[in-house]
Amino acid sequence: MGLGNPGREYADTRHNIGFMILDKLAARKGFTFQSSRKWKAQMASHDGVHYCKPSSYMNLSGEPVSAVAGFYKIPAGEILAVFDDVALPLGKLRLRTGGSAGGHNGLRSIIEHLGTREIPRLRFGIGAAEGADKEGAIRPPLTDHVLGRFDKEETATLGESTDRAVAAIEMVCDSGLAAAMNHFN
Repeated sequence: MGLGNPGREYADTRHNIGFMILDKLAARKGFTFQSSRKWKAQMASHDGVHYCKPSSYMNLSGEPVSAVAGFYKIPAGEILAVFDDVALPLGKLRLRTGGSAGGHNGLRSIIEHLGTREIPRLRFGIGAAEGADKEGAIRPPLTDHVLGRFDKEETATLGESTDRAVAAIEMVCDSGLAAAMNHFN
């Protein structure tokens, strides 16, 4: 489940990194997403894996994720949520088996709808938002940061980092979450 916000105004924003990563995976593996009104999501299936990009806004991601999981009888422990994390440096990956939402509203919605915090996740660092950086420059408020686009310097780092995220997802699918955690964390 790659998390993001629908619409052109949110394309290529930090908050849409989950969509970007799944799009890169689809391009690599040669499949495409199709819009599904039934699921309120962009859906694809490839090599026995269902991929989903909820078409709801981030804060409401739980509804389509829960609907897809229920229909395909996918236990929460077999879902991999892919999303942005401001607590990690840009491009840093962190795989976990579960835990709190950590302030991420999309993940909070999924936890509420699935009724468990034990949802595997791939957090992709988009860097800090508030406060001063090392040089003393003031950072933008959190909302402006996550809904902002990557700058040129960040974009240069993004290609390699999203490639690593795609490789992490492939390893989760092929070898399991524990193997991917040992390799990528």
